[in-house]
Amino acid sequence: MNERITKLRTDLTNFWKSRSKRQKGTMIGLLAAIIIGAALITYFMTRVTYSPLYSNLTAAEVGQIKAQLDTQGVKYEITAGGTAISVPSDKVDELVVNLAAQGLPKSGEIDYSFFSQNASFGMTDNEFNVIKVASIQTELANLMKNIDGVKDAKVMLNLPEQSTFVSESDKNKDASASIVLNTAPGQQFSEEQIRTLYNLVAKSVPNLSTDNIVITNQYNEYFDLAGGDAESSNVANAGNQLAVKKQIERDLQRQVQGLLSNIMGNGKAIVTVTSDIDFTKENREENLVEPVDKENMSGIEISAQKINETYTGNAAGATGTPEAETNTDNFTNYQEGTSNGNGDYEKTSETVNKEVNRIKRQIVESPYRIRDLGIQVVVEPPTADDPASLDPATQNDIKTMLDSVVRTSIDKSSAGTLSDEAVDQKVTVSVQQLNGKPDTTPNTTPAIPWWVWVIGGILVVVIALLAFFIIRSRRRQDEEEYEEYDEEFDEINVDDISDEKETEGTVRRKQLEKMAKEKPEDFAKLLRSWISEE
Repeated sequence: MNERITKLRTDLTNFWKSRSKRQKGTMIGLLAAIIIGAALITYFMTRVTYSPLYSNLTAAEVGQIKAQLDTQGVKYEITAGGTAISVPSDKVDELVVNLAAQGLPKSGEIDYSFFSQNASFGMTDNEFNVIKVASIQTELANLMKNIDGVKDAKVMLNLPEQSTFVSESDKNKDASASIVLNTAPGQQFSEEQIRTLYNLVAKSVPNLSTDNIVITNQYNEYFDLAGGDAESSNVANAGNQLAVKKQIERDLQRQVQGLLSNIMGNGKAIVTVTSDIDFTKENREENLVEPVDKENMSGIEISAQKINETYTGNAAGATGTPEAETNTDNFTNYQEGTSNGNGDYEKTSETVNKEVNRIKRQIVESPYRIRDLGIQVVVEPPTADDPASLDPATQNDIKTMLDSVVRTSIDKSSAGTLSDEAVDQKVTVSVQQLNGKPDTTPNTTPAIPWWVWVIGGILVVVIALLAFFIIRSRRRQDEEEYEEYDEEFDEINVDDISDEKETEGTVRRKQLEKMAKEKPEDFAKLLRSWISEE
C-alpha cells in the first residue's frame, strides 16, 4: 500500500513538473473557480430568505408569536424595533393560517365577537357597558385603518350614562371622542378623507356631534373639519373667523410643504404661514344703462316712422300764428299770407325708437379676502451641518416659487399691485440644520438585483459543467494510470524467487517469455526466422 501511494505521489510530482507555466496557471485557476463555485452554490442553496409575517405589532403580540414559533422550531427574525417579525418566505402562508387558527396575534382588544364568545347571564350592567364601549372603540379603530394613510388608530370614547329618570342635567350631556392616528411621516389627508374620519365616528356613536371629536396623529398634528356652506353664512362670528383663518393658513402650508418635499426630500423643510384676512362682507345692487354702440353713444333701433305731408291751392294759404316757436322739436313753419293768392304747404315728420342695455346686478362680495400673507421656510441642506452645501440656485428657485404663491394669493383689490420688493419682504427662506425633526429613516434591508441572480446562476452552471468534465477526465486518467500500475505490479510479481541459478539459458528463456507477452508479432517473426534457418 505504501509503495502504491509513493508511486502515485511520484507520478503526480512528475506530471506537475512536466507541465508548462501556462498549464499550471490554468489548472490553478480552474481549481480556484471550482472552489469558489462550490462555495457560492453552498451559500445560495443554504441561504434563507425572510419575508414579513406580521408588522406594526405591539411588544406583547410579538412575544406571543415568538413563543409559538419557538415551540414549532421555526426560524424567525424580529425587525422594525421589535414591532415586526419575519420568517422564511416559503413558510409565510402556512404560518399565517396556523397562527390565525390559534387566535394569534392576540391584540388584547375587545370587539363585537366577545359577546358571542363570552355572553353569560351573570354579567352585570357595569361590566356590559365597559365591554360595549371597548368593543365600539375597537371597531372604530378597525374602520379607520381602512383609510389610505392610516397605519393604526386608537379611539377613546366618553359616553354619558343613561339614567332611567331623565333630568335637566342629563339633557346637556353629550358624547365625545378622542382619536390618535398612526400615520406615515409627512402624510397629508384631503378634506374628503378628514370628513370621512369625522363621519365614521359621529355616525357610529349616538349623540356624538363632530364638534366633540378631536383627531390628531403621533406628531401632535390636528386634523380639523372644514366648515360647510351653512357655517360660511355665519363667518362674522369670531370663532368662525378664526377657523377660516387657520384653514387658509393650513391649506397654504400643506401646498408649500408638499412642493418642498418633492424638491428637498421628506422631512427636509419646515413651513409656517401667517395671514391677515379681511372679513368685511358687502351686498350691493347696481342698475346700469349702457348704450349698445359705446363709440357713438347710440342704442339699437327697434322701430321707425316717417310722415310727409304736402298741399297746393288757390287762395288757400295757410294762415295763423306760428305754434310753439320756442319748441324746436315740433316747429311748424306757417306762412302769413293774404286772403287772396296761391299757397303751398309741406310737413315732414320722422320718429325712431331706440333701445339701450339695461343691466341689473345684485353683488355679494366674498365673506373674506387675504389682505396680507407671510411665508417662513427653514430648509435643511444636503449636508446637515454645512449650509454651504445647498446650491444657491436651488435656494433662489425656492424663493421665486414662494414669491409666486404670495403674489397669487393676496387679493389685488385690497393690496393693489405688489412690487417685487414688497413680495420679497413677505417671504423668508432660511438654510440650517433641523435638530427637532423625527427620525423617519426606514429600516430597509439591501435587496439583491435580479440580474445578479441571473449572472450568478449562469456562472454556477458553467462552473458545474467545467468541474464535471475535469473530474471525469481526471478519473479516466487515474483509471489508466492504475491499470498501468497494476500491469507493472503483476509483471513484477510474475517472476517468483527460485533457487535455480541464473545461467545464460535461463536469461534467454526469460527474455523470450517477456518478448512473447509484450511483442507477440516480433516473437512470431523471430520463430519463423529460426525455423527457416533450420
